[in-house]
Amino acid sequence: MESENIPSAKSLAHELPKILLATRNRHKTREIQTMLGMGVIVTDATEQAHLPEVEETGFTFEANSKLKAEVISRHVSGIVLADDSGLEVDALGKEPGVYSARYAGAGCTDEANTALVLRKMKGFPHEVRAARFRCVLAVAENGETLAVFEGAVEGFLAHEVRGDGGFGYDPIFMPLGHDQTFGELSSEIKHTMSHRSRALEQFKEWWAARRK
Repeated sequence: MESENIPSAKSLAHELPKILLATRNRHKTREIQTMLGMGVIVTDATEQAHLPEVEETGFTFEANSKLKAEVISRHVSGIVLADDSGLEVDALGKEPGVYSARYAGAGCTDEANTALVLRKMKGFPHEVRAARFRCVLAVAENGETLAVFEGAVEGFLAHEVRGDGGFGYDPIFMPLGHDQTFGELSSEIKHTMSHRSRALEQFKEWWAARRK
């Protein structure tokens, strides 16, 4: 029968290229999978207990992303993609920056981090609430960095948590040109302008050229 020559969804998935994301943050993995599309399978370290926890000791997003990508790539075969990203608030001297994920302390929640930023910015008028999300992606294989990509999106901090979409600081960040936060905007709109999507667009071009 003709249908016997049609590959199954399982076999197609098996043939798709795979990229390991050096994270155990499933929110980030799902977001990056969505942005890259269905032509690649994005996995992460969540179910790979043998992979080490990499301490982010760098003082820049680039240093941390390269560190994570290089360390994890020594333990697996193929391409490893690492993301280090965060919020920079000008009035706070660009804090939380590289400490965005642990701004309120070790093991803290997104809600605790967001609340701390809002407390520090309490009473600041809109015109001095400028902030940006910054993302640096590093690609490594066999312990060596192959490429680095960066994306950023400018905006302002809201005065309160607004929306329940996204993750991290999304509910308090309003990108330029919008009066809604990333927590209120649809994922489709967010993915057209976010810091991570801008870095991933550069990665996709590099990835396509590499696979030719």
